[in-house]
Amino acid sequence: MSQEVLNYLFIGLSFALYLFIAFRSRAGSTKEFYVAGGGVSPVANGMATAADWMSAATFISMAGTVAISGYDGSRFLMGWTGGFVLLTMLMVPYLRKFGKATVPDFIGDRYYSRGARAIAVVCALFICMTYIMGQMRGVGVVFSQLFGISIPAGVLIGATIVFFYAGMGGMKGITYTQVAQYMVMAFAYTLPALFISFALTGDVLPQVGLVSETVAGVPFLEKLDAINRELGFAAYTSGTLSKLNMFCITAALMCGTAGLPHVIVRYFTVKNVRAVRVSAAWTLVFIAVIYLTAPAIGAFARVNLIEAVNEVPHVELPGWFEAFEKTGQITWTDVNGDGCVQYRGPEQAEANELIFGTDMMVMANPTIAELPMWVVALLMAGCIAAALSTAAGLLLVLSTSIAHDLMKKIIKPDLSDREEVRWARLASFGALVVATYFGINPPAAFIAKTVAFAFGLAASSFFPTLLMGIFSKKMNKVGGMAGMSIGLLFTFSYIVYFQFLGGTEDQYLWGITPEGIGFVGMLINFSVSFVVCSVTPPPPQKVVEMVEQIRLPEG
Repeated sequence: MSQEVLNYLFIGLSFALYLFIAFRSRAGSTKEFYVAGGGVSPVANGMATAADWMSAATFISMAGTVAISGYDGSRFLMGWTGGFVLLTMLMVPYLRKFGKATVPDFIGDRYYSRGARAIAVVCALFICMTYIMGQMRGVGVVFSQLFGISIPAGVLIGATIVFFYAGMGGMKGITYTQVAQYMVMAFAYTLPALFISFALTGDVLPQVGLVSETVAGVPFLEKLDAINRELGFAAYTSGTLSKLNMFCITAALMCGTAGLPHVIVRYFTVKNVRAVRVSAAWTLVFIAVIYLTAPAIGAFARVNLIEAVNEVPHVELPGWFEAFEKTGQITWTDVNGDGCVQYRGPEQAEANELIFGTDMMVMANPTIAELPMWVVALLMAGCIAAALSTAAGLLLVLSTSIAHDLMKKIIKPDLSDREEVRWARLASFGALVVATYFGINPPAAFIAKTVAFAFGLAASSFFPTLLMGIFSKKMNKVGGMAGMSIGLLFTFSYIVYFQFLGGTEDQYLWGITPEGIGFVGMLINFSVSFVVCSVTPPPPQKVVEMVEQIRLPEG
């Protein structure tokens, strides 16, 4: 059986499983559509949340980023996992006790204002639309790589599948589909790492292999650093980002994670506050399975790739090299005319003949290591699952923000349950059409900067507003609305200016890149909120009592 047939088989079976689960668990009420009926078990919700979090960028690109940038890539590991600690300790137990279905729902009631709810809806739309566009583009790229079809065709196929089980099944359908997707992702990500770790170091666990000796008796990290030094650029374990910029990026990713609406809403699906804490603990366990493996995959991929191609005549390279050349994931230019591949890294750009993208490191790693074909097929199924799971969660937040928070709570309060679910499905379709369009026709540099947009906007808007809403009885509606609006506007303007309007690096504020500016936006949000609050009327007594109530332990 050929590799292509195996790819079709594994992905086709996984699609059939997702669609079957979605059909069997389709939503029949607004409660099932928004929060899966509120009775999901903590373990199942932990798996679903982990799948919701493992976007295409995380699954495909993170290990490649670590492989190429070394220490600098650790900002994603620290930021994203640290964000879940903030989420568990400071956010979701209190929001679950409040008993609402969406983040704008909490903000609208806590800040006792339809204006605050409307601003929260706008924030949710900005964050989720930005993120889902990147996911749809990721689906198209993976389909193109796998089946030799165009990226637009791949985006359309992915959009159809996502609409079926997210738009029709709601949170109930998404939850149990994401449980299956997590299992596919976990096996797809870890199995190749186990094989490669054993081949390189003799240790089955890749986390152990990363810090142990190779089969030749040399510490693996020393070998990796030595390879880099011989090629003339910095050691893998050194970093190039300034301390301030590294801190701001990591903090923005942490706070952005704790403010992402599609992650927060997952914890509204369990029975009570205790189940939230248990579910959050399981989420961290399931995420750790993949996140603790990513650094090892990145390091192994870099060693395997350099050893396989450096100083090797191009005509003698294995078939996988040509396959990735055809898709543009690898490019080779014979700079010195000797017919051999020389990899010198970005520090010696004039002599470097090999350029490869971060996305190909995970996808090519099993092939480079000559693993069995079924392992490669399983990895491809995992790549698709990662993109689809996050796209579905984001689509649900978009639809509920429009149907519940905009239509039901602001524009047309007399909507029936059936009409509300109908609006949610129409909103899902409309949002997916927009996301599909930008997935097919992305603005320049847009997809590459999705993380900077989504996490920066969440860190500067939702995170401070939710935190103050939970822990500050004095915070009023004017302060909350002002802080959320100005924090969002500042961060959005900074990113747009430097990514689309020609801003240069020497103009960065204190050297902070757009990836980290969300942390500054968060500080601005806090500052504006408290200043405005101090000169405006305090919140009503019923709001103060509500804040006191959600902070009391149950029972």
